[in-house]
Amino acid sequence: MNDAVSIARDLVRCPSVTPADAGALGVLENRLKAAGFAVHRVTFSEPGTADIDNLYARIGMTAPHLTFAGHTDVVPPGDEAAWTHGAFAGEVRDGFLHGRGAVDMKGGIACGVAAVLQYLADHGGKPRKDGGGSISFLITGDEEDISVNGTVKLLQWVAARGEKFDHCVLGEPSNVEVLGDCIKIGRRGSQSGTLYVDGVQGHVAYPHRAANPVPDMARLIVALSDEPLDHGSAQFQASNLEFTSVDVGNTASNVIPGQARAKFNIRFNDHHTQDSLRKLVEERLARVTGNRIRARIVWESSNCNVFVTKPGPFTDLAVSAIEEVTGRKPELSTSGGTSDARFISSYCPVIEFGLVGQTMHQIDERTPVSDLEKLTKIYRGVLDRYFG
Repeated sequence: MNDAVSIARDLVRCPSVTPADAGALGVLENRLKAAGFAVHRVTFSEPGTADIDNLYARIGMTAPHLTFAGHTDVVPPGDEAAWTHGAFAGEVRDGFLHGRGAVDMKGGIACGVAAVLQYLADHGGKPRKDGGGSISFLITGDEEDISVNGTVKLLQWVAARGEKFDHCVLGEPSNVEVLGDCIKIGRRGSQSGTLYVDGVQGHVAYPHRAANPVPDMARLIVALSDEPLDHGSAQFQASNLEFTSVDVGNTASNVIPGQARAKFNIRFNDHHTQDSLRKLVEERLARVTGNRIRARIVWESSNCNVFVTKPGPFTDLAVSAIEEVTGRKPELSTSGGTSDARFISSYCPVIEFGLVGQTMHQIDERTPVSDLEKLTKIYRGVLDRYFG
């Protein structure tokens, strides 16, 4: 019952759509307690948000301390009637585990738990033969939504207890095509904003009595989009500003609008901080508008900062474990969207390695059973190298 497939099936059968836990953390709690872990269930709250249940479990109390992180919450299944197998049935058919969360990321958590339990069983219930070392699990139920009452607060809670992490493996679905093709060693930051251009509303037949903001908005969009923010860095591709919507709120074809708005998002690399990035874009806007165009940017708050775990002994041992099982040397990548690794990176070096992400968030999300077995062996290889 402690193999990855059994654990993953039990997790998938819990309909833990954010913010509901639906029993998912209990599945982990029962198995980890039985193996000797001290398990803590911690609920965090904040006005205007849903309460979120989280789990922290640790065995051992000395360094080195390796933690496996992840989330048991999942995105909604959509039209459940469209699923070939039940979205939360956790069925194994034709060599695949089917269900919401099989890939993102209950399957990855199950592999981490299975590998750790096997490792401890082979080492007398201790991370190291000399009795030293620690292994923990840092699991949240608030990753797929606003990420307010989850990992960020659980990390603070652990730190307040005087505990420190040395390294972290986050089991997000990092692989693109096949297991072993990619390790995420960093993520770009994300910053959103809205560009406002003010004009003067009027009748289209009398344009001299109005000031149309639409042509000015078009010029600013081109100007801000065309000039590169940078040319990339050692671990990151070039930062990118992308406009995602333009609106004037106008339903009449004979009215010149009084204001135009355009939303944008910037994915930025380690050449920038949020503050320096905002300053750079504001300066470029001022240069283009001069004294002629009335424009301003309203920035959204963001907890998505850029981070990178630079290649070294920790990434090397992960690469070695992956190569041993898959025969592939994974790319060290910083591509993709955001993850909870952005919070963990402030406490210790973190890498992301999990299943293949091709079906995550889709109808009929599924993962090969063989990949669950291989990922368990990879995590076991990481443990052997880390504590060996």
